[in-house]
Amino acid sequence: MTTVLDVRGLSTHFTTRAGIVRAVDDISFSVARGQVLGLVGESGSGKSVTGFSILGLIDPPGRIAAGRVLFHGVDLVALEERELRRLRGNRIAMIFQDPMMTLNPVLRIDTQMIETVRAHARVSHAEARTRARDALGMVGIASPEERLSAYPHQFSGGMRQRVAIAIALLHRPDLIIADEPTTALDVTIQAQILAEMQTLSREHGTAMIWITHDLSVVAGLADAIAVMYAGRIVETGSVGDVLDRPLHPYTHGLIGSVPSRNRRGARLRQIPGLTPSLLNLPAGCAFRGRCARADAACASDPPATEIAAGHVLRCFHPQLEVVA
Repeated sequence: MTTVLDVRGLSTHFTTRAGIVRAVDDISFSVARGQVLGLVGESGSGKSVTGFSILGLIDPPGRIAAGRVLFHGVDLVALEERELRRLRGNRIAMIFQDPMMTLNPVLRIDTQMIETVRAHARVSHAEARTRARDALGMVGIASPEERLSAYPHQFSGGMRQRVAIAIALLHRPDLIIADEPTTALDVTIQAQILAEMQTLSREHGTAMIWITHDLSVVAGLADAIAVMYAGRIVETGSVGDVLDRPLHPYTHGLIGSVPSRNRRGARLRQIPGLTPSLLNLPAGCAFRGRCARADAACASDPPATEIAAGHVLRCFHPQLEVVA
């Protein structure tokens, strides 16, 4: 498969009065054409910052401290802002959790979509409007011609998110970064959007990074999973490997805390303790303070080790038991 995105050793730091926050710390992964990568982890693990870093949307006091982000072999980190702007919304698109980060509340939907089309393509107003209408139809919005004339406040939350997704699809991008876009939607709408995104990826070869904390979403959508903890990717592999045969104790904890895996009437299983502050991460494995398997060896930084083909983790003491 053709690699669309190859992230190598990416680190993103934020300088504060209290010290340096290592929001993303030496992560590497790749996404191929037509592949969906699920980037999962608790809140504050660095998932969203990873997405913003890929697009070059890190503002001071944040900065990309190290690493390369290769998009079709071109290092995005080395590009000037003007060159990045040509790629954003055109060949790389991002879908945000809140659709109002994409939509302007005082402009009609057609105005916003037509401007997006013409920002990257030399087409007539009529052709741009046709593309906008077709994109709305692609995400399941009924009567798209009529809905183009509406304002964002005239749509429900789910419909606004569909419009935001339609805008992301306008130029048939090579890569879509989706930052928990279905979290606030009801289950029925969520399932419809996930099915549409999966179809898009398969039929048009779009590579996708789906950022979420919901393992049930990536189980049905993604081809591969990268698990983040305290700014680092601690386990990567196919959906089957990571969900059915997790090796890192943190991945075990995430899967075990899913309510459906707990016996009816029993107390919910949970990971003990709290995520450490990114200002004061412990030496070695950041998870060792919450891990029952930790020992003196964990005070050293565990290297990324490929246990099986495509299944990589950072852990000295993999948990080999199958999740019940």
